[in-house]
Amino acid sequence: MARILLIDDEANIRMMVRLALEQSKHTVEMAADGPEGLEKFGDGGWDLVLLDQRMPGMEGLDVLREMRRRAPQARVILITAFGTVDLVLDAQQAGATDFLRKPFTIQALRGAVQAALDGPPPVPEENPYYPEPEPAEPPRRTPPTYSAMTLNGFRIEFQPLSGLKTGEDTLYTFTVVSPGRERHPCTVLLPNYMKELVKAHTNREEFPGTDRFWQALCEEVLTGYVWQQAAVPPQGVLRVEELTGDLRRWIDAVLTGVG
Repeated sequence: MARILLIDDEANIRMMVRLALEQSKHTVEMAADGPEGLEKFGDGGWDLVLLDQRMPGMEGLDVLREMRRRAPQARVILITAFGTVDLVLDAQQAGATDFLRKPFTIQALRGAVQAALDGPPPVPEENPYYPEPEPAEPPRRTPPTYSAMTLNGFRIEFQPLSGLKTGEDTLYTFTVVSPGRERHPCTVLLPNYMKELVKAHTNREEFPGTDRFWQALCEEVLTGYVWQQAAVPPQGVLRVEELTGDLRRWIDAVLTGVG
């Protein structure tokens, strides 16, 4: 089926992944670190690369950048147990569009691999933020989006007709595409009190992109759920109920990046 290069410093992970993918009729070559992986990668020619982020000596992002320099259309799934905003944005910029969270099940692994193989090859972005077309003013940067990549084989699409206010909540609608390509409507409910908590945390009333900021916050919450659970929220509904430490860090990182 596919020629896959696996780069991971943990021998038990390498063996588990190899056995699981060979049962799906894929051919798997293994490397124990970044330099060995680059040697086997050569000038590309692989259908897919599974690349661990945290390895001694040479981290996955450095390996990814060199791979994309050699083969710009290489498909790379970055495997990590530490999915931070900075890592995701750096990986996006380097060209990764697929992420797999450790620890993962064999089902999640196969789903992520199939989603990556079925999707188009990634194109590196010059900047993970998108300027707003306001020629009369200096361009501003809006919060990042995750719609260009998959997480555990799932992809999240934002629906333009969103941001509907109902009672004390604002509703943002998304479509979550599962590894099997099933499309699941999903609504994220953002209560007004959560907006007030964010304003109090940041000590500001206005945010870059206005409604786009709140949409991105909801996308971050939904992304975090899919990242942690490798599943669609029950009944397709997710409510933002807590200003967690991770969400605070995301807000701070976004406001630092977009001003």
